[in-house]
Amino acid sequence: MPDRPAPLAEDTPAGFGFAVSAYFIWGAVLPLYMKALDHIPPTEIIAHRIVWSVPVAGLILVALRRTADLRQALTDIRMIAMAAVTAAMISINWGVYVWAIGNDRALDTALGYYINPLFSVALGAIVLRERLSPLQWAAIALATLAVAILTVSAGELPWVAIALCVSFGFYGYLRKTLPIGPNQGFLLEVLILSPAALGYILWLGPQGHFIGTASDTALLVGCGAVTAIPLILYANGAKALKLSTIGILQYIAPTMIFLVAVFIFGEPFGPARAVAFPLIWAALGLYTVELMRGRRAARTS
Repeated sequence: MPDRPAPLAEDTPAGFGFAVSAYFIWGAVLPLYMKALDHIPPTEIIAHRIVWSVPVAGLILVALRRTADLRQALTDIRMIAMAAVTAAMISINWGVYVWAIGNDRALDTALGYYINPLFSVALGAIVLRERLSPLQWAAIALATLAVAILTVSAGELPWVAIALCVSFGFYGYLRKTLPIGPNQGFLLEVLILSPAALGYILWLGPQGHFIGTASDTALLVGCGAVTAIPLILYANGAKALKLSTIGILQYIAPTMIFLVAVFIFGEPFGPARAVAFPLIWAALGLYTVELMRGRRAARTS
């Protein structure tokens, strides 16, 4: 989960454009891209996402002239250890997401990313002892009810949504403690993961898909761009937007995943989901109202 930006006095058009572009790629482009790779094992896809993200993120960092912080981080054992933990969290998130798209569970991924902001609020209350408003508690209660309905209907927890939500939530929480910029932090994470990922690709050898068809090779190489570019876009957009604006814009991605899942992938939208998703949307409505109230209060203080 990307870092949350510091509050700003005003939103900027550039920041809005960057953030919306990132959420569009996450919500519309990435599900379709991963669906095109659904014949390849998720572990192989994740390995290529990691390896090919390194040159993309590295070139962007060079273009932004922000390599000094990364060089310093690579000499700091404590920083590397912290980044290894956040890298593990984002790897889990990627793995579950890729598996879900390939196994016709895109609606579950949408649910997970809808719940994520509410999980982050709950995490702040539990871990950081932040005081929640009645509206925030009501939003969390509605989301919990939605999960309970899906659990009873399916006879099991909606583990894909929960895994995505929890891994993204803890990634965001831990990432905030990493004293390095978001662009540099992402490159540090994939650099830490790349030896294992590259080793796995080499171990697969001819059994892997990289040296298979030309389309598979191109799609696997392109994993770097579809992974790194939206994260970089988000990082730059977040710098130029208010926290409350980012909080509202983040609904774009799961909404687009939802639409892709139902209208393009043709995933079933049964009675339980027809109840659970409106409950989640109502919860997010309460969450948004609280964000806007906080924004107005900050203006008048």
